[in-house]
Amino acid sequence: MRYRLTFIAGLALGYVLGTRAGRERYEKLKKSARQVAQNPAVRNAAESAAQQGRSVAGKAFDSAYDRVGEHVPASVQGRVRSLRERTQHNGHDEWGAGTT
Repeated sequence: MRYRLTFIAGLALGYVLGTRAGRERYEKLKKSARQVAQNPAVRNAAESAAQQGRSVAGKAFDSAYDRVGEHVPASVQGRVRSLRERTQHNGHDEWGAGTT
């Protein structure tokens, strides 16, 4: 799925950069992209993917920390701990998206 989306994005970018249709066609593509981005189904899918990504990243962090935690410098441990506490306490990440 990721490769398909990357391909489509590249195809669209190539079309926009390579087309001779001009500004009118660019504006039409931009409007279409905005409509897709504002679609509730797309927004829900994006939020779901973000939540799943946060979950997987948290599990990967815990697994990695269990294996190499004592070998990580104290300054890095403190930084990671403060970032995790900040997102856990306020329920939002740095972009304002919920982490629940």
